[in-house]
Amino acid sequence: TPRRSQYDLEVEIENMGGHLNAYTSREQTVYFAKVFENDVGRAMDILADILLRSKLDPLAVGRERSVILREMEEVNKNNEELVLDHLHATAFQGSGLGRTILGPESNIRKLTRDDLRAYIETHYLAPRMVIAGAGAVDHAKLCDLAEHYFGGLKVELNKEEIESDAVCLDEGKFLGGEVRIHFNSDPMAHMALAFEGASWTSEYAYPLMLLQTIIGSYDRLSGGGKSLTSQLCYDVAANELANSISTFNTCYKDTGLFGLYAVVEREKTHAFMQCITNNLAQLVNYVTEEDVERAKIALKATMLMGLDGNTNVCEDIGRQLLTYGRRMTPAEIFHRIEELTVEDVRAAAYKVFHDKDHAMAAIGGLEGLPSYEWIRNNSC
Repeated sequence: TPRRSQYDLEVEIENMGGHLNAYTSREQTVYFAKVFENDVGRAMDILADILLRSKLDPLAVGRERSVILREMEEVNKNNEELVLDHLHATAFQGSGLGRTILGPESNIRKLTRDDLRAYIETHYLAPRMVIAGAGAVDHAKLCDLAEHYFGGLKVELNKEEIESDAVCLDEGKFLGGEVRIHFNSDPMAHMALAFEGASWTSEYAYPLMLLQTIIGSYDRLSGGGKSLTSQLCYDVAANELANSISTFNTCYKDTGLFGLYAVVEREKTHAFMQCITNNLAQLVNYVTEEDVERAKIALKATMLMGLDGNTNVCEDIGRQLLTYGRRMTPAEIFHRIEELTVEDVRAAAYKVFHDKDHAMAAIGGLEGLPSYEWIRNNSC
């Protein structure tokens, strides 16, 4: 920035005993600082300086370009991340949710300072930003600091900016489809099967959280096996159909993804998929009161563990303000969970699985994997 070089910034953070970082998800970018109570003002000054007054020097952009390309190489070596990227690409074809977080290599190589500046000026608007704090932070003081450092942000775009290529606010729409990348030499199949889930504000959001807990997860290395309470995981473990299986329930602003990721031996892919589709079809009618009560306890425990530490609490506040427009306390969330019934969970399962298109991505030894139509017909 005009006030701080990279070296000055690093030294200032180190001398404060602080931590500065940032990350990007498919819908949000987060910049965060962890400092002592007396340095909150300085941390806000640094964040505002970085966000609003970065020089975006071409040499620095070039260095970061190399870092991102190396990150892309690492992501492509991770089968789970690669499969889930392909899953989003086929599930949300033609919309922003279908793109990877890093973007295509061609874009990374040609991005310029002007592109980054245009993005900041059209997306970093006051209504689209949240400043959240947790821990040793006084709310009134944080509000004053936010007004002082970020009070000059634009509130809306003019007509020319709205029509520019820099603005991309398309709605995420689930279309379904599949991607299969077959490797003859790979003894394993890495696959993800997903259906359209719920947005953060959907009436089905909390029932699907319970459903995710009911379906559960299994890893052959962690044991469990025949003692698992999840019928699906029990069947997978008892028949040794997969090395691991995990359920995911990803919520976005407009839509969501609900599904399973699994690592399966190539000769067992058909039997595994048959087991999965049978169990998913049965969830519509065979979720029990005991299943729901057990899932409520487990879900609340998971949520509390996710709020362990000021960093997690702060991120949770920011996400909730962006998605709900307010902070929901754990007590309110737990009340909503307790109010759910077996009928609510069955209705959510019916909405997600019954006679619905799905999305699938698979990499590895796939010769035994059933066709899209077979999976579609057997998961109803």
